Amino acid sequence: MRNIYMKRFLPAALALTLLASCEKDEYKIPDPISEISNDCIKRTLGPNIASLPIEFVYAAAIPNTKGKLAFAEVEASIPGATGTYLEHRSFYTNSSGVDVPVTVGSPSVTAGAKTKVTFTVDTNAVSLRYYYIVPSQARGKQVTFTFSVTGSDGKTATMKMGPYDVSMMEIKRLIPMSNNNLMYLSIADMTSYNAASAAANAAKIDLVYLYRTTPAAYQHGLVAPAADPAAYLPGVTLPAGVNNNTKVIKVFNLQDRNLARLQFGIYVDDIDMQKIDFNGAPNFALGLRAESGVWVETADKKYRAYVFVNAAATTGIATVSMLRYDQTAK
Repeated sequence: MRNIYMKRFLPAALALTLLASCEKDEYKIPDPISEISNDCIKRTLGPNIASLPIEFVYAAAIPNTKGKLAFAEVEASIPGATGTYLEHRSFYTNSSGVDVPVTVGSPSVTAGAKTKVTFTVDTNAVSLRYYYIVPSQARGKQVTFTFSVTGSDGKTATMKMGPYDVSMMEIKRLIPMSNNNLMYLSIADMTSYNAASAAANAAKIDLVYLYRTTPAAYQHGLVAPAADPAAYLPGVTLPAGVNNNTKVIKVFNLQDRNLARLQFGIYVDDIDMQKIDFNGAPNFALGLRAESGVWVETADKKYRAYVFVNAAATTGIATVSMLRYDQTAK
């Protein structure tokens, strides 16, 4: 009996609730914009890393009766690195979903922390892209942005964005590796060396890249110089002084977007570097392939890194990219 009652009562109650809700939240036509106005969104996802851009879309409008837009500018709390700019083109999306640019001003001018675009056509509304290149001096700090637009009537609208944390990590993309040549990887220098250069930088060599078809499971490997040479460094004579006992953890399905630049929405962040547990970790990683990676901790424990394999060929050539975290930095 209770079930029958509930089946009858609930639809009626729901209808009454919806009716009451509609009456309470009756739609109202928004007030028309009567003054200059602006809005902004941050498009970039993931950690903010030195040398990479933070991208914003800044929109501004002014009623015809109030004049035209005169100029727009952005001021960052920390001046951006070379390459920071505000688009002088406004974008709209066409029926095919493609962003189409329309030139509305002269190329932006950056002076210190300010980047400015002066409009050169009569326009009442724009949607501009702002690309802030994170400078190295911002690492571990916060950065904020003040967007503003001024109309021909002298009135201004402003919008503050942030603060945004800047990662302590550093990034290096597309480091070439090759069997019996550029086979020595330095986390400290974020680069690869041949035997002669490795000997000159022996204390900085953390991993040796090898490609072997025997045993079959070996394939592409990243091995600490201190690993068992017979098992993990077959046929390799290390340069003098190259002997670091680096810890390595192999991982799959961690296609960090900043390193892989693929469709995956995965990001390695500072917290990942801090929390990864290297207790009991081996000093070798074998059977690597494209889109795999390794967590690394250097022998002196100064650096942790995530090394991503962008490409790995059966010719014994590979390309890797790296995010590095300095555990001693403040």
